[in-house]
Amino acid sequence: MFMQLYIELSSRHQQRESTAALELELDVRKQAMAFFSLQLQDLLVLFLMLLVPLYYYLVFFMSSKTNESPRFPTDWPLVGMLPSLVLNLHRFHDYATTVLATAGGSFEARGPPGLRFLLTCDPANARHIFVSSFGNYPKGAEFASFFDVMGDSFFNADGESWRRQRARVQHIMSGSRLLGFMAGWCRDKVETGLLPLLSHMVDNNAPFDLQDVFTRFSFDMTAMPVFGLDTDRLSADMPPMHVPDAMDAVMEVGFFRHTVPVSCWRLMRRLRIGPERKLAAAQRVLRRFVAEMLETRKKKGSISDSCREVPALDDIASNYVNDPEYVDESGEPREFLHATLINYMFAGRDTVGTTLTWLLYNLVKHPHTADAIRAELAPIVTARKSKSKAATDTTMVVFEPEETKPLVYLHAALFESMRLYPPGPIERKEALTDDVLPSGHRVRAGDKILISLYAMARMDSVWGKDCAEYRPERWVTADGGALRCVPAHRFLPFNAGPRSCLGKDISVAQMKCVVAAVVWNFDFELLQGHAVEPKLSVVLQMKNGLLVKAKKRHVAGSE
Repeated sequence: MFMQLYIELSSRHQQRESTAALELELDVRKQAMAFFSLQLQDLLVLFLMLLVPLYYYLVFFMSSKTNESPRFPTDWPLVGMLPSLVLNLHRFHDYATTVLATAGGSFEARGPPGLRFLLTCDPANARHIFVSSFGNYPKGAEFASFFDVMGDSFFNADGESWRRQRARVQHIMSGSRLLGFMAGWCRDKVETGLLPLLSHMVDNNAPFDLQDVFTRFSFDMTAMPVFGLDTDRLSADMPPMHVPDAMDAVMEVGFFRHTVPVSCWRLMRRLRIGPERKLAAAQRVLRRFVAEMLETRKKKGSISDSCREVPALDDIASNYVNDPEYVDESGEPREFLHATLINYMFAGRDTVGTTLTWLLYNLVKHPHTADAIRAELAPIVTARKSKSKAATDTTMVVFEPEETKPLVYLHAALFESMRLYPPGPIERKEALTDDVLPSGHRVRAGDKILISLYAMARMDSVWGKDCAEYRPERWVTADGGALRCVPAHRFLPFNAGPRSCLGKDISVAQMKCVVAAVVWNFDFELLQGHAVEPKLSVVLQMKNGLLVKAKKRHVAGSE
């Protein structure tokens, strides 16, 4: 009897062990299959990524033999037109301009599966997308994933979230106290930071990067109204630029993400390789910067050496730090607050720094335009001299924003530079529903649309036969007394329709004040042999900077 019971229990135990072993084996097989499937997907993506440089080499080798560049990209099986894009990536904006001019203003580009978009520079399409059918063309979730460091903030947001955030930004940016402070801060920073630094560069008698100088200036200019603190990057000892460099990295990798299938950059992010490794480091720098600035604001009595506080400033951050949507119950900032303040930093820094750099480049290339600006400024300086005997030929002249505001030709020179070199050269939208554009092109729900501001500026049909020339006169009325009215859908650096830039007026006022002081007090010469070309970035910065030599102009009185 005991023997029979023992045999029965042993049999049941063996059955349980056999069942458990079978279940374990099945589970292992499932996991192995899932892992193998994942590896196959990754290997396929890696294989496609390896094909691109191989094709680039082959096409480059062949094109070097023929010295020909096709006006239309070739549509290859599997990889689509991606090889042509890679081949011309170093001159992307000019290549897109050539393609669009040949295609009549709009062109459908296809890449590997999942990478298809319509490229256009047609103003009628722009008006349709940005204004009349605005609701059908949000930025889209994919766009937001390209700039994930800005989270759900207003740069990435669509729909109700965007409308709510924009209303708040509009309220903040229309406050007279903040606007007055920003105008005064600009004037003070020019006098105490920008002009002394340029004078220091002149005294050194060596070439320097003017883009770096303007980047430092615009970073300080933006951080002060956002946090109420002077980051003081604009000084003769040229302090490190870790945060501005991180901001540049975000925009460069954002451009890269636009040019490859989503699966490619997500795999690179998972493996922490290539541009994604660089982006991850940049995001950590930006989040740490915002956290430190917020902590510094709270201390009030122990400001760090690298940041000077301006008392009683109703800065932008103060409009968020007590809102439970942006801070938790203990008052600690949520990720949403970090993303929002990073957004403000990008919005202020990129427009001003990039625009100033390209404008000075254009003035160096067209000295008669710089002379015309000085002629417009001369009466202001002469009037001052008649009121004060303190000014001498060695006195640096600083202009008030109210003085430069009515200057028409200065304004025209600024807008003409922004026309040819918009800070954001491409806008991206996504169609919610099927539609037909004014150009006749059909778009399907989910289609991506790229609007090239850079190409639009170079279309004969939009700006005339001299469209590629830098000519501020095109903006001035016949009597020279006012700016010509140009519809926003033809001149898009400040966007158009419901998403028009809320900081346009203050940024224009600041840039006119800066350019007036720089052009009046200094002459610049481009370093011989220095190549000026756009960087591969969402922001139209210069790849190699703007290397110049400068000298002081001793004309405190009149011309």
